[in-house]
Amino acid sequence: MNAHIRPPAVAGMFYPAEKAVLSEMVTTMIKEAQRPPAMQPKAVIAPHAGYIYSGPIAASAYALLENIRSQIRRVVLLGPVHRVPVRGLALPEAVAFATPLGEIALDAKAMQAVSRLPQVVYSAAAHAPEHSLEVHLPFLQHVLDDFRLVPLAVGDASPEEVAEVLDALWGKDETLIVISSDLSHYLPYEQAQQVDRITADSILAKQWPISHEQACGATPINGLLATSDKHELTPSLLDLRNSGDTAGDRQQVVGYGAFAFTEVRT
Repeated sequence: MNAHIRPPAVAGMFYPAEKAVLSEMVTTMIKEAQRPPAMQPKAVIAPHAGYIYSGPIAASAYALLENIRSQIRRVVLLGPVHRVPVRGLALPEAVAFATPLGEIALDAKAMQAVSRLPQVVYSAAAHAPEHSLEVHLPFLQHVLDDFRLVPLAVGDASPEEVAEVLDALWGKDETLIVISSDLSHYLPYEQAQQVDRITADSILAKQWPISHEQACGATPINGLLATSDKHELTPSLLDLRNSGDTAGDRQQVVGYGAFAFTEVRT
């Protein structure tokens, strides 16, 4: 593995490239986020579009982490590949990921351990242009203290293969799982609302598989749902909107949902 730092690929496009502007934008979205009763999520699902479109929805998930910021030491982040096809789940050939807010060290020990699974590969090419992971990093940097990252770009994989990777990285309270996904794409506003409501209800009922027409991150979502009963996870809906509600027109919208999964505590 090459010991290099993966630079930001979509700063200045999906979110501001200037540190001060980005920090202020994330701070504002977190402050304005809807806050349900206090919960300690083990996993969240959050969208990955440009911040003006999906940032407020993602913020509703990340706002939950502020109360447990010192507890979380590792984030396992899974998002779908958009540019470079991958068989299985791809780890980066890097030691850190950079954003305008600074660098995030990767958890080399955890990455090495999970790389022994046959469905896990290393691919710098898959990570280099990928936005589905990168757009979550400034939120994580804002709401957490010192943590290490395990980023996985998810390609052609079964729900069971994704679930096996999640199980291997599950850890305890120090580990947070983040699943990156938008919902429906380019439907008229009211149709998108209907489709996304069905998708949200399926996620809340832990019914899978979710199709890629319902969610671009269906593969990692299905993996989380496939192992959710084993880990006694309870899902909650935090926010469900689309680009017609935030910053776009309503002719062709993209759907966004934020969900939190909590563990049953005895």
